[in-house]
Amino acid sequence: MSSEEAAPRRRNPRGQGQILKAELVEAAARLLATLERPETLTLRQVAREVGVAPASIYGHFPDLGALVQHVLRLRYDELAAVMRTAADGAEGPLADLVARCAAYVHWGVDHPGQYRTLFGGGMPAELVPTNAHGAGEELLGSVVASLAGARQDQPEHQDRRGPEQEWQAGLLLWTALHGLVALYNAHGNMPWPDLADLIAQTLALHTGRSVDEIVELVRTADRPA
Repeated sequence: MSSEEAAPRRRNPRGQGQILKAELVEAAARLLATLERPETLTLRQVAREVGVAPASIYGHFPDLGALVQHVLRLRYDELAAVMRTAADGAEGPLADLVARCAAYVHWGVDHPGQYRTLFGGGMPAELVPTNAHGAGEELLGSVVASLAGARQDQPEHQDRRGPEQEWQAGLLLWTALHGLVALYNAHGNMPWPDLADLIAQTLALHTGRSVDEIVELVRTADRPA
């Protein structure tokens, strides 16, 4: 048998179709995270990874786009849950923001393939339309709200920005965090400063707080698994 052929696979017992669906999702997620060019993913590759005929996939997903979009939703939900958990019990708006942002950065650095799947781009629009990333709106929304809360907690910032200004401020912060993760992952052999210091300096620029105040919160925050 050549390496291109699917390994023999015993049929799932009746009623266990969800097992195959989970295996297909896991295989697609693994391939998207590890392929040098994830945009070249095909249903045939996924089927071969699981050890089934490509036609077996159609009972669970109508096409490759639906499978990839399912993986995206799962990864967004995973990252959102990590950020929410990190912020649980945060004492004050600034601690909430620091916990969420530190969790985001650590997850991206600890899971570079999965992070690239979400934010690396490169997937054809016809395969993954823009609205497929709608689940990521929760991530941006949490950063926007948390940043607004941290700024309003300071007397000198009681001017209360309008919704559009708050959204833009959150978007700029998320852009900075994404740049940090993307560059850190792409150039890990560089003599980077301590990651906690980088996170603190980034947040200091966007909140007007001191680096020392923020770095202490970063270092005491629970690091995501």
